[in-house]
Amino acid sequence: MQVSFLQSGAVSQAEHRWVKCPRRQHRHQCVPWRELQIIALSSSMQMLHLRGHRFGQHARRSRTPQHPNMAAVTRLCCVLRLSFEGVGTLRALGGAAHFSHLARHSPPQYAPVTAALQQNRHSSFFNKLTADELWRGVLAESGAGARKGRGKRTKRKVKKDLNRGQNLGEGRAGYLWPGLNSPVYRDGSIQKPSQRGEAEQKEVTAALERQRDEWDKRRKTKIKRERGWTGFSWGGISLGPPDPGPNGETYEDFDSRVIEVKSVFNVTAKESRKRSISALVAVGNGNGAAGFALGKAADKNTALRKAKNRAMHYLYYIERYNNHTIYHDIESKFKRTTLRMKKQNKGYGLRCHRAVITLCKLIGIEDMYAKVDGSVNLLNITRALFHGLANQETHQNLADKKQLNVVEFRAEQGALPIVVAQPQLGARKEPEVEDDVPNTRLHWADVKASQGVKRSVWAGVKRTIW
Repeated sequence: MQVSFLQSGAVSQAEHRWVKCPRRQHRHQCVPWRELQIIALSSSMQMLHLRGHRFGQHARRSRTPQHPNMAAVTRLCCVLRLSFEGVGTLRALGGAAHFSHLARHSPPQYAPVTAALQQNRHSSFFNKLTADELWRGVLAESGAGARKGRGKRTKRKVKKDLNRGQNLGEGRAGYLWPGLNSPVYRDGSIQKPSQRGEAEQKEVTAALERQRDEWDKRRKTKIKRERGWTGFSWGGISLGPPDPGPNGETYEDFDSRVIEVKSVFNVTAKESRKRSISALVAVGNGNGAAGFALGKAADKNTALRKAKNRAMHYLYYIERYNNHTIYHDIESKFKRTTLRMKKQNKGYGLRCHRAVITLCKLIGIEDMYAKVDGSVNLLNITRALFHGLANQETHQNLADKKQLNVVEFRAEQGALPIVVAQPQLGARKEPEVEDDVPNTRLHWADVKASQGVKRSVWAGVKRTIW
């Protein structure tokens, strides 16, 4: 297959110019500068691809004269088409075809692409960093140092929110922008941007500085919190009533007390040793309703708030004898912790572990003795206490179980029994078996104390008087 190009007009050798194709990298692959007439030699040829070295072959030129202006226009069209669209296809029409047939179809129309541009202006080095990154550099506390308790100096710098107190539109020049720092309408007319006077701007700046100083003083003022079990620990501190519920219910009758606050760590693959705060909080109204819950969060205040509000969803109702003590002696065990509770008379008080005293006050128990054996884990003690008190047997339950009257003897009344409960179906006539041994676990220390043979461990220690 051969293609011959006929050039019309007599052209000198100096006018022969060639243009590199944008898709070709070699000098010999070029396209003619002039407009050419194309003659197809074969009528059976339908499509002609002008690619490779075939397009770069020198065409034979004719001697037909051509107008110079028309030739210049056609040259420009050829160069522009080849520069923007590249080499196209040629359809043979069976005779001489104009070079404009090489033009491709118009490109398909695509939907306009909308790109969201965000303004990013860095006029200074400090504009490239966020406020948290700048404060982290000023405070000079690394993550490892903060976790290990470093940087606890008394005169260290305190992080401030510099955006607090600033209004949108306010600046040093004192411009007033309607809708930002000034009203849009005033006296029935739309306001235009204006500028404050120098004296007025100084007053506004001084007022803002005074307000910031008041905030700093208020922040530095220390409020003496309520003392707990010790002067430093959070145990025993009151957090007030829980937050109102989603339906508007309030809990003014309830009080919440901190039992334990500690740091816990979880080792993860992404964050390594991740630290969080675990808080154990108990709530109660002092009238038999009480509960406890755990709260975990990254900071202390959030953990306490979550535990306080969650405890309202896990309430127990504890039965009390005469609203001051328990019904009978209880021994409760949870894991390695054993809690032995004893019923006491009015005015005895609470002689227990400090966590048990706090929980009893929330429940409403005033007189009780408790002894903790084994582990003194505060969560285990709390669970053992609530489990034992919730499962105690009342006098009415005992009367219905035995079908006998339950009586109480007091020293101030001698041998006169006091009936405290009667069975609902009436007492049975058969007496209780006298040889029946109650299923009560005895402790050797209690047996020795009742027999008077209990001795103190310090009884044989020789005391020296200096």
